[in-house]
Amino acid sequence: MAEVDVLVIGGGMVGMSLSVALADAGIKTAVVERHAPGKDLDQDFDGRTCSLAHASAMIFEGLGVWPFLAADAGPIYDIRVVDGNFKDGISSLFLHYNHEDVGDDPFGYIVENRVIRSGLAQRAAALKPLKVYAPAAVEELVHDSHGVEAKLNDGKTIKARLAVAAEGKFSPTRDNAGISTRQYDYKQTAIVCSVGHQEPHDGVAVELFLPSGPFAMLPMTGNRMNLVWTETTELAQNYLSLDDGPFLQEVKKRFGDWLGDLELLGPRFSYPLSLQTSNAYTDTRLALIGDAAHVIHPIAGQGLNLGLRDVAVLAEVIVDAHRLGLDVGSGTVLENYENWRRPDVFAMATVTHSLNKLFSNDIAPLRLARDLGLAAVDKAGPLKRLFMRHAMGVVGNLPRLVAGDPL
Repeated sequence: MAEVDVLVIGGGMVGMSLSVALADAGIKTAVVERHAPGKDLDQDFDGRTCSLAHASAMIFEGLGVWPFLAADAGPIYDIRVVDGNFKDGISSLFLHYNHEDVGDDPFGYIVENRVIRSGLAQRAAALKPLKVYAPAAVEELVHDSHGVEAKLNDGKTIKARLAVAAEGKFSPTRDNAGISTRQYDYKQTAIVCSVGHQEPHDGVAVELFLPSGPFAMLPMTGNRMNLVWTETTELAQNYLSLDDGPFLQEVKKRFGDWLGDLELLGPRFSYPLSLQTSNAYTDTRLALIGDAAHVIHPIAGQGLNLGLRDVAVLAEVIVDAHRLGLDVGSGTVLENYENWRRPDVFAMATVTHSLNKLFSNDIAPLRLARDLGLAAVDKAGPLKRLFMRHAMGVVGNLPRLVAGDPL
């Protein structure tokens, strides 16, 4: 039987980030991950990228993970937001963010998921307080006032003071704890792929709003862009069934010729889109983080950033309790975590949901209103700078890792 302070169930990007944060602070941590080590590093396993806000890069810097990511992180220096449709083309009214208006740092970085997973695995391997059980699964979990006990499918037992559910949207730990969720099906699918192009992108990210959903062009390292193409689910299946040639032609209709000729790089992926929020982020000696707690629309690329802010806050309240000799799984620690995180999650879920509703249509009066709104924000200096700082994740009650301070 193993005894630790914290048991993290789920060793994805969010779960492993928390585990690294805790172990780096000397807290004995166990991770249970169902996939075999290295499986999630294959491009065919997950071809997505993440838009890491500046704040998330700061978190990884504080955890000692950033050196493993930096060479493969494409900086975002400018963000252009524009509306359009196939009948009238691209609107002449737009919103343009320039990172130099708020400092020297990029707004964030585009990093492939598999690069982040690799960096976390390398950092985790150097931390003695961290033990990874993989491939493994929790078959039975008891979390009550006395503590946490998990029985794994290989017969092992782990005891802890706190369990953390980081298994994603369909978290069985959350469901078994009786924590309900609120859900909304967007009836949209995200088509994800990468393209190579002739001309340099200069670190410019573009969010093109089309009637069926946003078409995001995200600058990777080199002459590469990652595309997140939101489409109605019915049409998405039709596009996904196309051979590479016709599929690339559909991409070019949306991408345009601003970077020259395009070529597909690697496989295509698709993911159904929904909004899901848990009605509680905690239970007795249990905390939810990442997609187990909240899933939002990718319209602003904030999903992982929200999860990493969960990590920064939960790690801080756990570490502070541990240093004072307090119970890291106490109700006070968990209440502090939930109260700190709930406003941020609510705000981001509301904003992304509203933006998708506002822009994913072709109603003429709404189209005119949103175009005028984008142009107005573009000319409103103080408000625009505030929005840019929000995009960087450096507004509000910041945990120490986001502020650049050690845990």
